[in-house]
Amino acid sequence: MADLITVEDPDDPRLRDYTGLTDVELRRRREPAEGLFIAEGEKVIRRAKDAGYEMRSMLLSAKWVDVMRDVIDELPAPVYAVTPELAERVTGYHVHRGALASMQRKPLPAADELLAAEGAGAGHRIAVFEGFVDHANLGAAFRSAAALGISAILLSPDCADPLYRRAIKVSMGSVFSVPYARLDQWPADLEKVREAGYRILAMTPSSKATPLDQVPPERFERSAIMLGSEGHGLSTYALRAADEWVRIPMAEGIDSLNVAAASAVAFYATRPPQPPASAEGQGVSGGSS
Repeated sequence: MADLITVEDPDDPRLRDYTGLTDVELRRRREPAEGLFIAEGEKVIRRAKDAGYEMRSMLLSAKWVDVMRDVIDELPAPVYAVTPELAERVTGYHVHRGALASMQRKPLPAADELLAAEGAGAGHRIAVFEGFVDHANLGAAFRSAAALGISAILLSPDCADPLYRRAIKVSMGSVFSVPYARLDQWPADLEKVREAGYRILAMTPSSKATPLDQVPPERFERSAIMLGSEGHGLSTYALRAADEWVRIPMAEGIDSLNVAAASAVAFYATRPPQPPASAEGQGVSGGSS
């Protein structure tokens, strides 16, 4: 059972994992270097724990102690109980969800290992992201990937950290369920994707690209769906490395979607044929981040 420790000093060194969470540049450097990440909110903390991440500590406001009691009772890690005011002084913002956890990172697999692990199943689709620097867009794309059957994600070297707090929060913990790795040499390492048996489909608004609804479904089997940065899309080098260019058909006068929205459309449009749904249990579900 974890120790429940009341802390009243915002400079207490035991709270160091949680200091300055709004300083993006500091956290980008510090968290990977120290092997930690921050999970925010009850659902995300539980999903990180269920995904096998080791908890270093938790920071809770008083009303969240009972809500997280079952987690506390299972943990050897310390739990720091603080007032909302102290939590804000430590983190730099109002912690709306009242619960933070410092988690230990796992070693990131090499791209070769990930491709080998995903290579056995026919029909698998993976995604490749180039230059995703916005954490919210990255988190949203991971959430879409998890929901729409993408089996793995490969990141260019300049992509943002999927385990940064904002990315985790927007993904609602989907970054824990979709395996990912970084391609060290860009775009040369795309050849590894092709060698693993994937057809690289580059998403681009170019008029030279084939509309997704005109691509035969069999061409989506064993595909690597590649999307580019929020501002410029895929680089010229990435486009040249692709096997085929594809696009989302747009209404006249509109050239593109936000990359998070585009990823959801692309992942949905490239799904394998789905069996007819039974009449029983049909409905609409939704959620919020």
